[in-house]
Parts: sequence; structure tokens; C-alpha cells
Amino acid sequence: ESTGWSCSYAEFGKQWYQRRVRGKKNLNLTSLFSADYLPYDLPYDLPVVGLPRTCACGKTNSLEHCLSCTRGGYVHLRHNQLRDLTANLLEEAGCKDVTIEPRLLPLSTERFQLRSAITGDDARLDVAARGLWSPMERTLLDIRVFNSLAPSNANLSVKQVLDKHQQEKKRCYEERVTQVEKCSFTPVVMSTTGVMGDEADRLYKQIALRLATRTSQSYNTRLKQKKKPEIKISERVV
Repeated sequence: ESTGWSCSYAEFGKQWYQRRVRGKKNLNLTSLFSADYLPYDLPYDLPVVGLPRTCACGKTNSLEHCLSCTRGGYVHLRHNQLRDLTANLLEEAGCKDVTIEPRLLPLSTERFQLRSAITGDDARLDVAARGLWSPMERTLLDIRVFNSLAPSNANLSVKQVLDKHQQEKKRCYEERVTQVEKCSFTPVVMSTTGVMGDEADRLYKQIALRLATRTSQSYNTRLKQKKKPEIKISERVV
């Protein structure tokens, strides 16, 4: 069955996995290769121990399926985990009025240039905080974590996929946030392997800078702690 990737990528990933990863537990992948080609080399069709064999959608569960299926729950879990982590970091960095899933103000007679703009009265974003970029300025964040190994991304580079999702978030929310909410908007886009978009990279660097000024640690130390967590394969994946 075709997976949407070239044979050379799939075969390379299979051989690399068999030689370097299989049989090893708690392996630190960051020391073996860079994130630039990580999304294309790790075979995600591995069986996962400790999970139901069948997904809620009726298909067989696998690591690849869990990363893409919206009915299985794991897509929402990874999104919510990053949302809550970001909110906690903003509070730790000294931002005020940090809230999760703030509702946007209802519209009356406002009209937007882009037809893709979200206009529903029940619209909400993921995180709001005051004082992130400048004193007293309110910033709204919207988070997306995507599977870079999905077949729809097979013909695009990681940078292209990140930019695509960032622009989609901006087309949906930026005009409404700036014109109606009178706030700044930052899309936080990240792949399942931890590769961040430009806006997300800028956000977490700003958080690290604010944390460094509030603690005795240096900026580089805080940046490493918040931006580059270790990626491990545990005994739950066989």
C-alpha cells in the first residue's frame, strides 16, 4: 500500500530504525539526527503497546494513525497539552490575565476583507495573555500541532508545511483580533516532532527572555529548557 513517500525515504527510515533504534529503550533521538529530516525518517507505522487495538473510527491503531485521526482523541490531547504548557509558561514569565480558550467579542456590523475570517459569535482562541510583547498589550494565541508525516504533506518541505498552517491561522483570526479585539495575534504552529514555525519560535524565545530576567539563569539556559525537550522512545512503543 502506498504511503505517499518516495521509496528511498521509507527504505532509509526502515534500515535506520532496525540498526539504531529497535530493541533500545529511552533512546535520546536528538543526539542521533537533526530535526530537519526527522519527520521523514522515523517509521510511524509501529504498533503501540497499552492502547486499544482499534481506534474509535474503526481502523487499526498505530502510532501513525494516532497522530492523524481526529476521532481517536490523541490529536486533541497533544494540542491541549501544548496549550496548557504555553499558558503555564506565560504565567511563569510574568504575563498578566493569562486565560485558556478566551471567547472573542461578538460581531455587530464589522466586515472583513478576507472571506476566510472566522465570524461566529462562539469563536474562541487557545490562550490570551497581557504584557507578552509590550506592557499592557493583550496577545491572543492559537495553537496547531500537525502530523508532518501525513500523506497530504508528502510533497512539501517542513518549512512549507509550517508556513501553510501559519498563514491559514492568520487568514482565519488575525484581522478579527486586530480590528475588533484590539489585540495582537500570534499563531503557534508545531509539528509532532517538535519543529516550530517562525511565529512559535519567536514566541518561545520571548518567553525564555522574560524568564531569564526574572531568574538567575541565563537566556541560553532558559531557551534550552523551554524549546528543546528530549525526544525519547520508551518501552510503550515496540
